[in-house]
Parts: sequence; C-alpha cells; structure tokens
Amino acid sequence: MNIGRGTLGVIAGVLMVMLATIGHVLSPPAFDPPPLRASPQFRDIPAQPAAEVRPVAGAGFGGGRFRTEKLLVPARNETLRATIRAPLSPGRHPAFVFVQGSGSGDGGEFTQQAEWLARAGVVTLAYDKRTVGYSFRSRDFGLLADDALRMLRVLRQRPDVDPARAGLWGVSEGGWVVPIAAARDPRAAFVVLVSSPNVSPLRQVAWALNEQLLRLHAPTGVRDLLTRVMGGVGFDFLRYDGAPALRGITQPVLALYGTDDPSIPFVESTQALTRALRQSGDTGYTIRFLAGADHAMRVNGGAFAPDYLPTLANWIRDLPRTARPSVPIAGATPVQRFEAADVPAAPWWGDSTILWLTLCLAAVGYVAAPVTEMVVRLRGRDLRFQENVQRWPAIRRRLRRMAWIGLGELAAVMAFITLIVLFSVNQAGAWPAVQAGWLVVRLLAVAMLAQTVATFAAVAGGLRDGWEPTPWQKSVLAGVLGGTALLLLTAAYYGLFAFPW
Repeated sequence: MNIGRGTLGVIAGVLMVMLATIGHVLSPPAFDPPPLRASPQFRDIPAQPAAEVRPVAGAGFGGGRFRTEKLLVPARNETLRATIRAPLSPGRHPAFVFVQGSGSGDGGEFTQQAEWLARAGVVTLAYDKRTVGYSFRSRDFGLLADDALRMLRVLRQRPDVDPARAGLWGVSEGGWVVPIAAARDPRAAFVVLVSSPNVSPLRQVAWALNEQLLRLHAPTGVRDLLTRVMGGVGFDFLRYDGAPALRGITQPVLALYGTDDPSIPFVESTQALTRALRQSGDTGYTIRFLAGADHAMRVNGGAFAPDYLPTLANWIRDLPRTARPSVPIAGATPVQRFEAADVPAAPWWGDSTILWLTLCLAAVGYVAAPVTEMVVRLRGRDLRFQENVQRWPAIRRRLRRMAWIGLGELAAVMAFITLIVLFSVNQAGAWPAVQAGWLVVRLLAVAMLAQTVATFAAVAGGLRDGWEPTPWQKSVLAGVLGGTALLLLTAAYYGLFAFPW
C-alpha cells in the first residue's frame, strides 16, 4: 500500500504548522528593542573647541624622532611581549598603556598611532594580549586589568616618563578593563576610553547585531534565530556590569566615540559613563563625538578620523588644564536609533548545553546507522539475503538522504551565522547574500521534514505489506529517524518553520 504524493504533501504541511506552533510556544520572548528617546543634550551638542584639534607640533610623518624598544613583561602564568615607543627629545614625557579590544591579538595594531604620538612627545606601550585565561568562552576582565597595571608600572619606572602623567587607554572591550585598573590604582594619572560600550557585553553585542541586521534588510526570523542562540549562551562575562568599576574612577577621563560606529550604542554608553562618574563625584570628564569615525576611529576602515589623534595628544599633553573642560560633551551630533536592550534569557530547553546534547544525540543516531550495517556485513549477515530484500534498499536510500540533508542543514546554519559575522563591518551589497542564505536554511529545513515524512510513509507501507525488519534494521531506523526528529524540534525552536516566510 503506497501513499500518494498529495497525501504526503498534506501531512508535511500539517507537520510544518505544528512545528511552527511548537517553536512559537517554546521560544523565549521576542527581542525587539524600542526606539531610543535621546536626552535633549544629545540633540544639539556644541562643536568641539578648536584648541582641542589644533595641529600638534612634531607629530606626523617626518616629525620628531623616536625610538622603539622591545621587552618581555612577566604576568600571571605567562610572559607578555611589549613594545615601547618613546620620543628622543630630552626630559620626562606623558605616557600611557594601550589596552586592546576583544579577541586575540598583538600590540602591532597600535603601531601607526603609537609612532604618531611618539613624534608628538608621548611615550606609549603596546603589548600582546594574554593567551592563558582568555578565550572565546571565558574571560576575566580583572585579570586583564592586572596585565594593564603591570605595563603601567613598567612605564612609571622609565627615566623618560613622568609618573604623575602616566595613564591608561582602552578601546572597545578595553573599556571594561581600563576602569577596573584605574579603580585599583589611583596613581594612574588619566583614563582614555575609545569606543567604550559601558553597558553589558550582551547588550552591546545585541545592539550591534540589531543595527547590522537592519542595515542588511534581514528578515525578522534571522534576528530571532541569532538572539535565541545568544540567549542560550552561558558565558558569564556577557552579563558583566561595568558600572561599579566606572564609579571607582577618580582620574580625569577622555571618552571618544565615532558617529559611524556600528558596534557601540554610543548615546547610552555616554549616559552610563556620565551617570557613574557623577555618582562617584568625578566631574573631570571630556566626551567627544568624532564625525565619520568608526569603531577604530577610522573613516570607512581607512585613515584615522582627522580630529582623533590631535584631540588625544592635546588632551594628554595639556593635563591637568584639560581635565575639566568648559564643555564636557561636544563634537558631531550622535544618532542612536534603538535602545541597547537585553536579549531574553532562553528557557532551560534552549540552553546551549541542551542544544549541544541534542546535536550530539542526533550525531550518534546518524553514526549508528552506517556502523550498524558495517557490523552486519562483517559478521557475514548480508542484508541482501533477508526476506523482502526489495524493501530495505529503497528505505536505506531514503535514510541516507535524510542524514545528508540533516548534516547539510547544520552546515548551512553555521555558514549563515558566519556570513552575518563577516558582514559585520563591510556590508555594501551584502543584503542579497543574507536573503539568499536565509532562504537556503529554511528550504533545507523543509526538505528535511519532507524526507522524514516520505521515509516514515515508506516504512509504514512496508510494515503493512508484511515486511519484518531485523534488529539491525530497527537500530538503523531508530538512529536516523530519531536523530532527524531531534533536529526538526531544534529547527522549530530556532524559528526555521515560523510564519511568515
């Protein structure tokens, strides 16, 4: 008895509606950040004072001479390589330590601005980020702050550095590290925060993701998929609250933001910073918004924004006079469209541990099928000589297609997420690829469901016709069908069957 294609199509459609319903019921609250109502002070901020961006004597190519020194600095559980660039002019100079953003990297990323600053009379130290105690899954901002303070002590001990004018500079993730270090060491002379989030890492990443998907014209389902993944991630550092460390700052603060930064909710970041500093009684802050600057203070990923390095050098060299400017917030008008909202925490069944357990169980089911057949053949029990031999080969082919489609779906989802990450900065012309990628992911989910229905129908028809599967065949069926069922439920939770398309 065979079931017609029309009937199979109806069954698959009903199951798809059921899976969409299951996904809707089991999913966490939707992530839908509201528009940001900006404070009046950000609607028409004053222009940056001309004195802050005046040309810096000796800076730039062909300016003052400097020397470069390489050294090794002992840190907790490892030794870090550092590079110091110092002007050759006599006397003691202001100095600071570069603290990196997220990811592994070396201090070489600061070479261009470090050389510019050395010619301008500022000593800088850039160092390689630690590899022990820092990873994608786990990072200790306090440990990173300890590294920064070790480097600051190295600078203070130099005869060409004025210890009373030696401070800390941090970019992006360094904006969570530097305040900890500054609060631990009041002798740090100043704090420079570049593209500093000042909200939790999870809120910052979620805000950047939402902005990115809006620019890519991505369907709502893409945001649901990614935020459900984020909501199930159990990385403790993602919910780090930086406000206590900010309240511990007593030094003068310079905070720089670019109006074209796609990664930082710069209005809320500024509000969080000023609120924390006011609570601690520290009114010595200077906040500047640089027109056209991105996350790295560059214009479209190229040269530094024209006012960035002059603002930085003039502020540091003119301390303490610049510690309390007449205009605390100035520059280009920042426009932040949406609030930096928290990603809803996933229920227990959406936790990353449950996800990996589900995928592992599905993988075990898929692996069990070929292993089972191999064992059967090695034991000399060739399936070709069993009853109803014409039934099993057809079912086996369907099972193989199911497994390949399931594996293809997993690969497609991973590739799609990677695609979104790759388009996080350069997004020109990227939206067709995002639309196509999302369509492929969803079509593979539907194909997986359709193949599952067809295979179940073939097995049911065989059983009605008297086919008696052997224990080995039952193991193969249970492994592949069970593994695919787990993948279908997982796909339902992440919205791959949701309506509208």
